[in-house]
Amino acid sequence: MSQILTAALYHFAKLPDCDALRGPLQAECDRHGVRGLLLLAPEGVNGTIAGKAEGVRAVLAMLRAQPPLAALRHKEAWGDRMPFYRMRVRVKREIVTLGVPGVDAARDAGTYVKPGDWNALIDDPEVVVIDVRNGYESAIGSFARAVRPETRSFTEFPAWVEAQTAPGGLLAGKPRVAMFCTGGIRCEKSTALLRMQGFGEVYHLEGGILQYLEDVPAEGSRWEGDCFVFDERVSVSHGLVPGTHRHLCRSCRMPLGPQDLASPDYLPGVRCPHCRGTRPAEEERALAERERQMALARQRGTEHLGARLPAPSRAGPVADSAARDHAPEPGEAEASLPVLYSFRRCPYAIRARMAIAASGLRCEWREVVLRDKPAALLAASPKGTVPVLVLPGGQVLEQSLDIMRWALAQRDPEGWLQAGEPDEVEALIASCDGTFKQALDRCKYPERHPELPPGAAQSQARAWLVGLEDRLARSAYLCGSRAALSDVALMPFVRQYAGIDRTDWDARPWPRLQAWLAAWESGALFEQVMHKAPAWRDGQAVQYFPPGPCPAERS
Repeated sequence: MSQILTAALYHFAKLPDCDALRGPLQAECDRHGVRGLLLLAPEGVNGTIAGKAEGVRAVLAMLRAQPPLAALRHKEAWGDRMPFYRMRVRVKREIVTLGVPGVDAARDAGTYVKPGDWNALIDDPEVVVIDVRNGYESAIGSFARAVRPETRSFTEFPAWVEAQTAPGGLLAGKPRVAMFCTGGIRCEKSTALLRMQGFGEVYHLEGGILQYLEDVPAEGSRWEGDCFVFDERVSVSHGLVPGTHRHLCRSCRMPLGPQDLASPDYLPGVRCPHCRGTRPAEEERALAERERQMALARQRGTEHLGARLPAPSRAGPVADSAARDHAPEPGEAEASLPVLYSFRRCPYAIRARMAIAASGLRCEWREVVLRDKPAALLAASPKGTVPVLVLPGGQVLEQSLDIMRWALAQRDPEGWLQAGEPDEVEALIASCDGTFKQALDRCKYPERHPELPPGAAQSQARAWLVGLEDRLARSAYLCGSRAALSDVALMPFVRQYAGIDRTDWDARPWPRLQAWLAAWESGALFEQVMHKAPAWRDGQAVQYFPPGPCPAERS
């Protein structure tokens, strides 16, 4: 019998005291062993939680006890396993990010249309039917007659509306509009956007596509194709049975059907027919290496952390700074600590150490000399590159990003994993590790590439760095107003480029990028990470990382 209850919920309402609610709500979830994610904002609540039925219902009751959330509705599903690794209650500016000040979905949302009445509305040729979802979602299925804006994120939707309300656009003259999305939250907010702009008749599908597919039989349906869903099913069809698109391309995140999987352009984990030719060869090689590591993990019977993060350990680091700064005593069991093989100046190793230090996690630290690699490193990771982290259970993490995610999954005090749009963060890191890293190496060692015209590598690297300067002109950090994983992952490589010729770096017209790098370099965390340690030799006294009592802090 299924034991785990999952509840998906959202409700737009005035919630001015969301900051005060966060702590008690987190405590209530923890008390009942409920996991998942709840977003609180002045405009309401959104999220999905899972656990034993009595725990989930206790959390729902606490939410409904708040007068603005008394009318909160949720959808339930039963399963045999816990789908989440931890519980997070976060306070944000919006529960679904549109980025337009003044939009009030609680007050101005359009008119609900029940699934049974939806066909009659969208069959009317005078009604403009809009699929509010992103392009990768609508590509595999939509309603007949629907207009697909092909946005990459919901924040692009207002610009699309603005363009279409201009003379000659689909929305010129403010016609009747019917909007839909997966579960209802995006179309509810987007109808409020149109109402704010003066549209009179704006409708949206109650319960979203999922409710329509559940309620309306296939023979009378206007739905064509599959409906993309944000879980392991990837897509569903009528009756909410699994659709034909059951895989995601791990490179571009597009849903893949049987024809895609059979294509000669499909290479698991590297590319698919949708993204073939969009990445440089260096990035494809990096993705192929990630896929190889995942295959090795499966052969070993372990889990590759680049694909899925483990649950935080109750025995892991604690938030108390005194406990976090405690160096293990010599008598403590060394087998209980991860072992980190590192090289001080390697940018990949620097990014891994940044995450470990920020998390407060302690490791046994083995600083290696790359021209004289110790046998223990090669036994753990035959490829012999750093960083390498050997976990107490024997699992080996051989990729810097996997080490970063593992450490921050234990404790992420600065919220690096949560900051920024995940797809944007991942794409920027992949571009750094592919395009920029190749140009950086050629700038450092021009004698190894006599086939290149003089200055070609520098031009390529500078063009890429100009893109970072442009990003920092729009926000304080590379992917938004807060430091994200992308900032920490890219910083060591930008630093390495700056170190090739500091005079040239200082002369470049990149004031924001220069200030961004200087802020990281001058921080206490970076000073801790760049501590010098003697090369490790088998049998010597154990060294620990981070070295000393300096608390982890963001620069």
